[in-house]
Amino acid sequence: MVQLTLPKNSTLKNGKIWNSPEATGRWKEFRIYRWSPEDEQNPHIDTYWIDLDACGPMVLDALIKIKNEIDPTLTFRRSCREGICGSCAFNIGGTNTLACLNAIEDYEGAVTIYPLPHMEVVKDLVPDMTNFYAQHRSIQPWLQTQTPTPPTEWKQSREDREALDGLYECILCACCSTSCPSYWWNSDRYLGPAILLQAYRWIKDSRDEATGERLDNLEDPFRLYRCHTILNCTKACPKGLNPAKAIAELKKLMVERRV
Repeated sequence: MVQLTLPKNSTLKNGKIWNSPEATGRWKEFRIYRWSPEDEQNPHIDTYWIDLDACGPMVLDALIKIKNEIDPTLTFRRSCREGICGSCAFNIGGTNTLACLNAIEDYEGAVTIYPLPHMEVVKDLVPDMTNFYAQHRSIQPWLQTQTPTPPTEWKQSREDREALDGLYECILCACCSTSCPSYWWNSDRYLGPAILLQAYRWIKDSRDEATGERLDNLEDPFRLYRCHTILNCTKACPKGLNPAKAIAELKKLMVERRV
């Protein structure tokens, strides 16, 4: 019989209970993933109680309150608090989403907060995005032209501009890619939904003149075609975008140029 051994310090354990609810107030329990490379201990779930009457309405407000008033060692990323930067992407209540856009009262019982799944963890709720950003660079996400004498400005019709709706709004939070089983197992070669949506955004741009080169860059058994249309990506996107449709359009373009 095959015997499998888990990596050292990989088993998730119960951690510290930092405080407890008091007699008055509307108290909510938060169970948060904690791990630090410095202490060589197993990852653990710490428990915190927050009085909702003394806290902002969003999950990110609770995290900031915990760090400011209860546990300054808690580590997480955040920035704009407006759903624009994508920094506060976590797995909250079992779903990849943005902490700044999700109300605490939308969750029944304890609120569980984990880092984005299937990424190396730097510390606590901070995933290592190095590979994700390198993949983004690989698609050359900027306007490319071959016109010898470029005009003062690259004009675009209203219709061509509207064709980019649902593509340019991507904030690279990685919620979609880290919800995709194909990306979990092949993230070293498969670009994933977020990056492929970005690739299609530039191919779809009427001002760009490098469509052939961009499609050549995706012509690989893994970079594009490892998508199996599971649709987790579309369900997970906190901006309501449809990466699965963008990937389908890329596959369609690949077929059309061979005809």
